[in-house]
Amino acid sequence: MTYWQALLLAIVEGLTEFLPISSTGHMIIASALVGIEPTAFTKLYSVVIQLGAIASVFVVYWRRFFQSLDFYFKLIVGSLPVIVVGLLLDDFIDQLLGSVAVIATALLLGGIVLMFIDKWLPQTPPQEGGHPVTTPSYRQSFIIGVFQCLAVLLPGTSRSAATIIGGLTQRLTRQSAAEFSFFLALPAMAGATVLKVYKNFHLIQAQDIKIILFGNVVAFVVALLAIRLFVGFVAKYGFRAFGIYRIIVGGLLLIMLALGIDLRLI
Repeated sequence: MTYWQALLLAIVEGLTEFLPISSTGHMIIASALVGIEPTAFTKLYSVVIQLGAIASVFVVYWRRFFQSLDFYFKLIVGSLPVIVVGLLLDDFIDQLLGSVAVIATALLLGGIVLMFIDKWLPQTPPQEGGHPVTTPSYRQSFIIGVFQCLAVLLPGTSRSAATIIGGLTQRLTRQSAAEFSFFLALPAMAGATVLKVYKNFHLIQAQDIKIILFGNVVAFVVALLAIRLFVGFVAKYGFRAFGIYRIIVGGLLLIMLALGIDLRLI
């Protein structure tokens, strides 16, 4: 892997990991466009650079991590469904991950949902003293965690999209739904990264450490900007634009498959 290829993948990771547009689908397109081979190291690299993206959440919301233990308990409750599903259906999930057609279709269908989600679940304050919900309860955290399972069972759904939609069904504000989606990503992404490194540590050579550090720095900076811009955008305009974009990307992938272009997961 060259530094230019590492740079491209890190930018894609930083831009798409916390947005409801599927980082997996974008990794496929980026890899196909520049001819990145799906080697064991590139697969490891694409997971390890998630650490940079994770770090950006801590920087943006560092105060939230020192407020109370209640915050952490809710993240644990919200993470339980995806842990159970991941352990029980690991082989089935691996089979789905190998299908670009499944990912493209999920992108397309998820885009349709996001186009209309603002109408289906309008931002009307629930009858709780007349105030909108900005912090999920334990029950709501668990339900949002169940939505996160959709992203595991159907690659291309987008973990962010699934958890944000879950938050909206629980009457969270758009901003709060997006922010809780960021927080809920941390245990899942950190766990996946640590497990991937543990299983493939023997693949990392001394010269690879520099490129991994480089990728994490780029992913961190890009994700930092993406999070700040995304929260402000959805609070003001909603999710319709992301729905349209997903439909375009999903359609592009399906067209590329129909033309016989080699698309593989890195």
